[in-house]
Amino acid sequence: MPNSSALNISNMLNQLQLKDQNAGCSTGQNWFSRGTIFDSFSPVDGQRIASVIGASEADYETAMTAATAAFPVWRQMPAPFRGEIVRQFGNKLRDLKLPLGQLVSYEMGKSLQEGLGEVQEMIDICDFAVGLSRQLHGLTMHSERPGHRMYEQYHPLGVVGIISAFNFPVAVWAWNTALAWVCGDVCIWKPSEKAPLCGVACQMIIADILKQNNLPEGISCLVNGDHKVGEMMSNDKRVPLISATGSTRMGRLVAQAVAKRLGKSLLELGGNNAIIVTPDADIKMTIIGAVFGAVGTAGQRCTSTRRLIIHESMFDQVKEALVKAYGQLRIGNPLDENNHVGPLIDKDAVAMYQSALKAVVEQGGQLLVDGGVLEGEGYESGCYVKPAIAEAENSYQIVQHETFAPVLYLIKYSGTVTDAIAIQNGVDQGLSSAIMTNNLREAELFLSQAGSDCGIANVNIGTSGAEIGGAFGGEKETGGGRESGSDAWKVYMRRQTNTINYTTDLPLAQGIKFDL
Repeated sequence: MPNSSALNISNMLNQLQLKDQNAGCSTGQNWFSRGTIFDSFSPVDGQRIASVIGASEADYETAMTAATAAFPVWRQMPAPFRGEIVRQFGNKLRDLKLPLGQLVSYEMGKSLQEGLGEVQEMIDICDFAVGLSRQLHGLTMHSERPGHRMYEQYHPLGVVGIISAFNFPVAVWAWNTALAWVCGDVCIWKPSEKAPLCGVACQMIIADILKQNNLPEGISCLVNGDHKVGEMMSNDKRVPLISATGSTRMGRLVAQAVAKRLGKSLLELGGNNAIIVTPDADIKMTIIGAVFGAVGTAGQRCTSTRRLIIHESMFDQVKEALVKAYGQLRIGNPLDENNHVGPLIDKDAVAMYQSALKAVVEQGGQLLVDGGVLEGEGYESGCYVKPAIAEAENSYQIVQHETFAPVLYLIKYSGTVTDAIAIQNGVDQGLSSAIMTNNLREAELFLSQAGSDCGIANVNIGTSGAEIGGAFGGEKETGGGRESGSDAWKVYMRRQTNTINYTTDLPLAQGIKFDL
């Protein structure tokens, strides 16, 4: 496993076909950009990696024109053939897993293990989609009219727009595209402007696959740029579905724009995730799950653990164990496998982290593990911070807010698990949740209709680390969307009901008579 000194940046970029200055827009083999040039700086060491030329309005139009032209061709190809293209894409990702994982780690700041894991998620969803390409099932049902047959089938939507966030700069795009492609859709992607090279690298990979199979431009389109690109996509009637991952604030803007034109939205927004710790919890498992959930990706996962809701009888024991565990964390270059915690994405994120620590104290909380920005050798980027723990109340304004940083709030509860569930549900977000207990009744209550109101509810594991087999998403201000596994594919298609009359009569439904 390479450490920071062993990583050859030039070799990594060469393997991914990246240059010092990259066009940020593509329809496949055709690369172009006439917008603003912006540099990508690594939060690992503050160094410039390369630059990307963003999309102008004309560039966006070029991409959309290609996508709309490619759709009629792509949708007519048999779904198993589309699955074969995704299979080839997954195999190419296997070949490039190391350099792409390194780029994710270096450009975004997550640990190399997590960077490699993100690429593995891409591979996994490709495998899932290949099987799905032969299972796009509809339903058949009995008609009330004699000599009639009814069934439902699914058809592709058209151009799917994807807006992704910096914290998972490649996997979330793959979650969407792998499913959309086998469903017969074409895709246009706006990556985060904080990780633009990851987007260019992914487009390079799929562009080669499409070229080898003599497929037209426009099946996979890339439009790097700032929020204006997202606004163009959201307001474009030619894009029937927008899948957007990011903050709740961003999601509201996307949802309003898309709803105004009666389009469809798939929203994966903020999380304020909690682990409930009952008197029957296994403390060792609790600490492992809570620490990884709180500090993994430097607290920049939508499923990161923000709140630990602990029964008063266990509070001091859990608190002491957590403080001890935090004292063992190693913070530094994420490409060094010996480190647990890497940097935040940029200095704006650092400022938000500092503001949260100040706010929790002002609102009545107490810092149990002090935070702070790290300085000196190895921390030159200014983006490394210390994971912090604060004792707090769920009602605090800052606790109600999602802080995208490694800040964990410990909240004490008394009474029954029902009281803990009420605290957990007492926030506007509803993504991921967990309970630590060996009590079967508590676990089942947590999973029942009277339990967690989140899209993800786990027992004896943390809030972070979803598998692609299950649908991923949340409720309330998390947006209600579902991506990845299960039947999430249906959002990328339109449903059609068909009735066939194979008789010489024309009876009407509901027994209506209309004789001529």
